[in-house]
Amino acid sequence: MTDSAVLSLAKDLIGRPSVTPLDEGCQELMIRRLEALGFTIERMVFEDTTNLWARRGSDAPLFAFAGHTDVVPAGPLEQWHTAPFEPTVIDGYLHGRGAADMKGSLAAMLVAVERFIAAYPDHKGSIAFLITSDEEGPFINGTTRVVDTLIARDEIIDMCIVGEPSSTHTVGDVVKNGRRGSITGDITVKGIQGHVAYPQLARNPVHQALPAITELSAIEWDKGNEFFPPTSFQIPNLSAGTGASNVIPGEFNVQFNLRFSTEVTADDIKARVHSVLDAHGLDYDIKWTFSGHPFLTDTGSLLDAVVSAVEAVNHQQPQLLTTGGTSDGRFIAQMGSQVIELGPVNATIHKVNECVKIADLEKLTDMYEKVLENLFAK
Repeated sequence: MTDSAVLSLAKDLIGRPSVTPLDEGCQELMIRRLEALGFTIERMVFEDTTNLWARRGSDAPLFAFAGHTDVVPAGPLEQWHTAPFEPTVIDGYLHGRGAADMKGSLAAMLVAVERFIAAYPDHKGSIAFLITSDEEGPFINGTTRVVDTLIARDEIIDMCIVGEPSSTHTVGDVVKNGRRGSITGDITVKGIQGHVAYPQLARNPVHQALPAITELSAIEWDKGNEFFPPTSFQIPNLSAGTGASNVIPGEFNVQFNLRFSTEVTADDIKARVHSVLDAHGLDYDIKWTFSGHPFLTDTGSLLDAVVSAVEAVNHQQPQLLTTGGTSDGRFIAQMGSQVIELGPVNATIHKVNECVKIADLEKLTDMYEKVLENLFAK
């Protein structure tokens, strides 16, 4: 039996071991097909990262599909049922690294556009692809650099679908219409190292810092709102000491992260953290890493088009959520764009034996095509 267009392309993409920041020819594979459709191609290479900006048309509105060709490492090969970069079909599922995150989505996007342009060669508006090889990595030279380039020349994306695996049980059951912001703080609390038998000659930074850390962890930063859960403060890493049981440490390192709603800002968070640490009289340094503002698309033509498309394919409306981690949608939202995330089921992403249901890829392709029809064919 011959593979469908979306399955064939997904296999071709999965077969390329494009671990961040490598692209391994995935974008060139897409470029050949986009050129055949009349897209203007721009290869944007920043440092170690390969990016693609492809556009068809010059009229407004500008709609873009956004995604990434890079994948996370395969992990322990002996735990995989199949070779991670040899796409394999088992019982209706396509197995391989990137099947769900997010080479399946890329294949669905491209095939959907091919179908749409075949039916509507003189469509309204403009269609674009923004593709990077640095979404799973440090996100320094990927989508954010492309967005900066576009903004500098006043080329603004009006609407964007990010193909991240947003679904929970079946494709399209959940659409992400926003994401929380993220900020990380790395605190170094300074003490005086010494012998545990002579605490009067030392200053234990762990003892000093724990009341402040406890206070930070108990703060109610906000109550959330109808779109976002309350802001969450979590401590992923703590470290102190030399490993010896008889040495009071000279430093205590605490890393914390907040996923925050639209009820607070990064500046609000920084000010409150500093206020708590200062109130406890700590001698500390802090390094802040800001990963992105929260964004929300609660109304607009894109949301209407996506909800209608999903409903047409699944015969039920999707749930709109803002849960989960960050995505490159946060960079695109800086342009004032309507941003929606719609992609496969996320149950196996970043795991060994990553897979996606082939029938879901077919449905996702239909959904993407119907979104284009809702936006540009009427």
